[in-house]
Amino acid sequence: MSTFSQEHISYLKKEKRFKRNVIITQISIIVFLFLLWELLSKLEIINTFLYSSPTLIIKTIINLLNQNNFFSHILITLYEVIISFSIASIISLVVATILWWNKFLSKVFEPYLTIINSLPKVALGPLIIIWAGASIKSIIVMSLMISLFITIINFYQSFISTPNNYITLLKSFQCKKKDIFIKVILPSNKENIINALKINMSMNFIGVIMGELLVSKKGLGYLIMYGSQVFNISLVITSVVILGLLSFIFYYLINYLEKIIAKKR
Repeated sequence: MSTFSQEHISYLKKEKRFKRNVIITQISIIVFLFLLWELLSKLEIINTFLYSSPTLIIKTIINLLNQNNFFSHILITLYEVIISFSIASIISLVVATILWWNKFLSKVFEPYLTIINSLPKVALGPLIIIWAGASIKSIIVMSLMISLFITIINFYQSFISTPNNYITLLKSFQCKKKDIFIKVILPSNKENIINALKINMSMNFIGVIMGELLVSKKGLGYLIMYGSQVFNISLVITSVVILGLLSFIFYYLINYLEKIIAKKR
C-alpha cells in the first residue's frame, strides 16, 4: 500500500513538473520572440515604420491610456465576443441535439450545414450591413455566421460518434431517448464539447474583428482599420497583440472549465 502511494506521489510530481515546464517554455518562447524583435529594430535590421517594435507598442498603449481609449476599445470587443460566443454555443447545442434526436432532420439538413459553412462570409458583409444595419447587430451577426455552423457540425459529429455499446446498454433497459442523451451522449462527449467551444471562441474573435472592420467606430477591429488608413503600423500591431492576449486568456479559461469538469467526472 505504501509502495503504491509513493509511486502515485511520484507520478503526481512528474505531472506537475511537466505542466510547469510546458508553461515556462510557452512564456519563454514569447519573451524570446519579443526580445529578438526589439533587438532587430534597435539594430535597424528591420524597419520600425513597417514592422513596429515592442517599445513602440508600449508607447502606443500609453498613448491610448492617456486618451482614455484603451479599455473602452477592449471592453467593446470583449462584449461582442462574449455575446456572440454565448449565442452560438447555445444555438449550436440545441440544433445539434435536435439533429441527433431526429435522423430524418439530420439527413435533410446535414448537407446544408456543410454548404453554408463553406460560403465566404466576408463576401456577405455588405448584405449583413443592409439587413442588420451599421451597428453592433451586424458585428454579432457576422460573428455568428462564421462560428455557428462549424460549431453545430462539431457538436453533432461528436454526438453521433458516441460508442454504440453505451447506447445499446441503456436501450436494453428500455431507457427513453431523453435518458440516453442525458446519461450517455452528453457525459461521453464532455471533452469534445470543450474542444468545440475552443474552436467556437476562436471563430467568434475572427467574426467580431471582421464585423468591426466593416462597421464599427470602436473596438480593436476599428483600431486596426484606423491604424492601416493613417499608416500607423504600431497601432495595428498593438491591436493584434492585445487580441492575441485576449485569445490566450479565453483559451485558458476554457481549459480551466475542462479541468473542473474532469475533476467532477
